Amino acid sequence: MLNENGRIFREAWIAGVHKHYPGEPKPGYVTPWGETPDWERAAAAAVCSQVQEFIRVSDGNTAKLGREQKGRFVALCWIAQIHKHFASPKPSYVADWSELPEWQRQTNADIFETIEGVGRP
Repeated sequence: MLNENGRIFREAWIAGVHKHYPGEPKPGYVTPWGETPDWERAAAAAVCSQVQEFIRVSDGNTAKLGREQKGRFVALCWIAQIHKHFASPKPSYVADWSELPEWQRQTNADIFETIEGVGRP
């Protein structure tokens, strides 16, 4: 299940980067799942699980949230994972929502909405 959750997150990230990133994205932004570092796989799976649980405990009412709220949730969960995996992360890895570029904000919202849509008919 963790592997599947990580893939859901990573594939949504890559799709979002291709859709929202201005110009040619850095290769690391679109690295396929099979080449993604172990820590990043674990982080992706954890964040996907957190979003799934948030949807579950809200009885699906996350559909009423705005895109910014959804994106903020993903960003905050990701920041916690960065702190888990790195003792002294680069400031850009733990940037607050207001410091994120627009493409990354939109990608985070897309990730949430992709996870919301998994399992829906």
